[in-house]
Amino acid sequence: MQLERGQVHGILGPNGSGKTTTLGILLGVLKSDSGAFEWFENPVLHNSLKKIGAILETPNFYPYLSAAQNLEIVRTIKGVPKERIDEVLDQVNLSARKNDKFAAYSLGMKQRLAIASALMSNPEILVLDEPTNGLDPQGIAEVRELITKIAKEGTTILIASHLLDEIEKVCSHVTILKRGKRLFSGPVDEVFATEGTIEVGAENRDELEKACASYPGIKTVSLNARQLQLTLESKVDPAEFNKYLINQGIIVNHLVYRKTSLEKQFLELISHSK
Repeated sequence: MQLERGQVHGILGPNGSGKTTTLGILLGVLKSDSGAFEWFENPVLHNSLKKIGAILETPNFYPYLSAAQNLEIVRTIKGVPKERIDEVLDQVNLSARKNDKFAAYSLGMKQRLAIASALMSNPEILVLDEPTNGLDPQGIAEVRELITKIAKEGTTILIASHLLDEIEKVCSHVTILKRGKRLFSGPVDEVFATEGTIEVGAENRDELEKACASYPGIKTVSLNARQLQLTLESKVDPAEFNKYLINQGIIVNHLVYRKTSLEKQFLELISHSK
């Protein structure tokens, strides 16, 4: 797996696939049985940790201290300037609630404060383990929006999740794990590259089927209700395909192009691997 500067790289897999274990090894929390890794082309981990901010577990702050007071403790430990507190609170949209006690925060706000804590040392890389786990829909939307915002500001992000929707919405690249094995690693669009299907119908179905079978990019032709179902093996422009059929003297009364859902592709990839 290779994480490049500027990426939002997701580690995706079912529960128990090794996502948290991988992050634990990369951050020096766990010792690996074999293999090797390096950050910033440096195999010595402690030389790189100051450039990395991470959240591996549920946010853990003093409940009866305010957000600002909790971050003051983090600031002291990390040895960063005092003004950094207001900067990160602004970054995670908590400035207006900085004097409220942590116990009064919603789960989404607590998670945003945890991200603020991880950002205190202005890291080059932010590592997040299941950042939306347990949040309500509003909290999930807030954290995802925040991750996208942080990435646009130039921070490289490594995020572990079992939620395909999360990876699709926030990540540029993904590594898929199953039982500790890497199934794939690369751009999200490439991992789930598919050309989808076309549903097409016409009065003269026999002529339509013959024309479809000889069109480049169509892998299979099958009957689906009263239309033909075309499985694509390469990109087919529906407009060009319709034009081709017209030139063959076939007027379609139904033509729908559908991309295969990412969820279906992910489940197929997981189920077909050993």
